[in-house]
Amino acid sequence: MTRRAKFGEVNITLDGEELKVGDKAPEFKAINKDLSDYISSEDDGKIKLISVVPSIDTSVCEIQTSIFTKAAKEFSDNVVLITISNDLPFAQIRFCNVKDIEKNKFVSDYIYNDFGKKYNTIMNELQLLNRSVFVIDKDNTIHYVQYLSQNSELPDTQKAIEAVKELDK
Repeated sequence: MTRRAKFGEVNITLDGEELKVGDKAPEFKAINKDLSDYISSEDDGKIKLISVVPSIDTSVCEIQTSIFTKAAKEFSDNVVLITISNDLPFAQIRFCNVKDIEKNKFVSDYIYNDFGKKYNTIMNELQLLNRSVFVIDKDNTIHYVQYLSQNSELPDTQKAIEAVKELDK
């Protein structure tokens, strides 16, 4: 199955069906900022807010990341915020240092594309990740998901934050 979306004025396609609320969240492999492997199962037993951005070097991605990072300061230790993109880890480090970002785990899908393939977020024409948000409970069940059909728009950050807070009661 092929889906269509936009990246500004550019038409893009994505393969696979969108994951839905109630689906089991697929385990995935990515790269940490220190170039070591990140395996999503290392965060099993925690509530996960996964913020997917095409590139942290764009204004919309920066706003999305800032909103979730600010919200994460209020989350308990039962919650992990994961920001994933296909940016190189070096760019992620620079971004975190410039923006003084803490309590936000940045991982990159640039080598394995495992997240993009399993969550069906790879924009075929650009090889970037389609903007999306996933809230996953401690048992790895998806409780909130939003795939954006226009990558230049922000996701509904408030709904995602509310879904995290509901799970973290």
